[in-house]
Amino acid sequence: MTDAVGSIDMPDAEDEAPDSKKRTRKGGKRAKKGPLKRLALFYRQIVAELRKVVWPTRSQLTTYTTVVIIFVVIMIGLVTVIDFGLDKAAKYVFG
Repeated sequence: MTDAVGSIDMPDAEDEAPDSKKRTRKGGKRAKKGPLKRLALFYRQIVAELRKVVWPTRSQLTTYTTVVIIFVVIMIGLVTVIDFGLDKAAKYVFG
């Protein structure tokens, strides 16, 4: 029986004995560095990523904030109306 990868009964060529010329490292790259060096690398990567961010201008930030506040107020109003409606319906049905 075969599937998309190959035969179930026969192992793939990659599954056989590994090549003796290949060297395998234990622990990978992290094992060579101490915890403080890894922490310093982590913070350097954070700073590098933050430098790539395109920060909004003050007018864009004001616009975005206004839109979010208006949306939240509309959603609060919608949920309030639905809540009052369901409250009245429940009082009508259950007395």
